[in-house]
Amino acid sequence: MSGPAPEVVFDDVSKFYGEVLGVNRVTLRIPPGITSLVGPNGSGKTTLMNLMAGLIHADRGVLTVRGLSPRAPEQLMRVLGYATQYDAAPRGATGMDFVTTGLLLAGFPAGEARARAGRALERVRMQEAAPRKVASYSKGMRQRVRLAQAIAHDPEVLVLDEPLNGLDPLVRAETIALFREFAAMGRHVILSSHVLQEVDIISDQVILIANGMIIAEGQIRSVREEIHEHPSQYMIRCREASRVASLLFEMEHITQVQIQDDRLGLLVMTRNRREFSRALTRISLAGHLVESVVPADENMGALYEYLIGGER
Repeated sequence: MSGPAPEVVFDDVSKFYGEVLGVNRVTLRIPPGITSLVGPNGSGKTTLMNLMAGLIHADRGVLTVRGLSPRAPEQLMRVLGYATQYDAAPRGATGMDFVTTGLLLAGFPAGEARARAGRALERVRMQEAAPRKVASYSKGMRQRVRLAQAIAHDPEVLVLDEPLNGLDPLVRAETIALFREFAAMGRHVILSSHVLQEVDIISDQVILIANGMIIAEGQIRSVREEIHEHPSQYMIRCREASRVASLLFEMEHITQVQIQDDRLGLLVMTRNRREFSRALTRISLAGHLVESVVPADENMGALYEYLIGGER
């Protein structure tokens, strides 16, 4: 009988930079799969990732990464790969040099390090550019060589800061496929991103963070359910839109009804999704034809606007 899946666990973790708050009393249990950290600049995303990678340590609370403490760097280095969004290659280093050096620092023998580096560069389609200096790379190529270094030792946890930034559509799709491959093997892929549509598509779990605090976490739908103080939005296609609108306006949970220009659609905001569903059933049974009902806010962009105030 197998035990529980290994997790990344934050237990009441806080980090301050002098008097400046990094993250405040964060409690999280991150399961394997693809988890996206979403929040505006300065929200605490990079602090969370640096804590996981052991580059900084918490001022209070306990953090474990699949059972390991980030304060044990030699053990952590074997299971975690971290790619920041900042250039870290030494001046004059080639792509092959950069990835190989990371493996040498992790303790791999020189021959194995070079072989692993070659395979990692091939996985991110950088084998042809590997002999060139990193300084000559485009932004997207630098992203890929950092990812190659992060995956070269076959880690159980990938922590990636804005890994999709600067990639062209084809490479972005291939990179997302790589993330899914890792996740399907029961590993962690924890990334930050401002590409909200892609976060919506690829993530198993989303963590929304602002001002160093976790606002919401979970699957997009379940997170949306937690935010009761914010109305849910629906687009309704129906005949007799004006009549349906007047019926909805009679209900206390409806906060707004906007008739679309074609007079065949309504944008409705409700504070009670369950009562809204029941109301539509009653309206349909009364003979009003409702052709479709589509959630208008079940995506990361809408969640982001609701919970972070629209800052991107």
